[in-house]
Amino acid sequence: MFRNLRLSIFVYYFLTVAAFLGALHFLLVVARVENIFLLASVMLSIVALSGVFISKLSIDPLEQYVKNLQNLSKETLHELNLPVSTIMTNTHMLKKNLDDAKSLKRIARIESACGMLELRYNELDYMIKTQSQKSVQEHFDIKELMMQRVDFFHSLYPQVAFVAELHEHFILSDKIGLSKVIDNIIDNAVKYSPNSKKIEIKIYNSTLHIQDYGCGMDEVELLHIFDNYYQSNENMKGFGIGLSMVKRFCDNNRIDLLFKSKPNEGTTVLLHFKEN
Repeated sequence: MFRNLRLSIFVYYFLTVAAFLGALHFLLVVARVENIFLLASVMLSIVALSGVFISKLSIDPLEQYVKNLQNLSKETLHELNLPVSTIMTNTHMLKKNLDDAKSLKRIARIESACGMLELRYNELDYMIKTQSQKSVQEHFDIKELMMQRVDFFHSLYPQVAFVAELHEHFILSDKIGLSKVIDNIIDNAVKYSPNSKKIEIKIYNSTLHIQDYGCGMDEVELLHIFDNYYQSNENMKGFGIGLSMVKRFCDNNRIDLLFKSKPNEGTTVLLHFKEN
């Protein structure tokens, strides 16, 4: 598709330039037009018409391509809902009739896998909604959201002690987007704390605190943490784009983001939620 599109744009651009030069030669040499205003008007008309046709030629196929992708995403999302719900429901029913430790562990793994599928489902739904409207705002309790995220990460990292001191605090924000931000911060806290098994999470004074006791960062590293593709530890898995996305989300949603860190002492991330 894109190869044909590039070829079509090139051909049309080539023909446009040829027509422009041909018209200019005709007006100056053949017709001997001396009226500068008329000459400029004809040339600008050719340029404007060419711009309209080239933009239409390039944008229309891309617009149709994006619409097809959106439709495919919506259909896929709809089809995913039923099997995930079916697996979850039947897993719960099976769990009630089991008392064998091994079987219960297997059921727990299935539930964990379904939970991850459900998370991907919600993220895809979130992406579709954000493409169709400017923002997805809802009123919710940050305490409840944090309890959900802590439970999720506890299942992923059972060796880590998540110490939570949470208080009710209702905000109006993009819940799924904020969930992704929190997941990124907590995951970083775990990854960069290989020798520490404790993550502290607190909510007070309209501020969320996520603190680890890992390797920490110096002032130079702190200056670059929001740069795309920057990683303070190149041996860590990832693409180095997480914190730049975190920063962008916070800026767009009126959340003050602050990092406090010292080498070998750990890092504290603060998200201050402003009153809407």
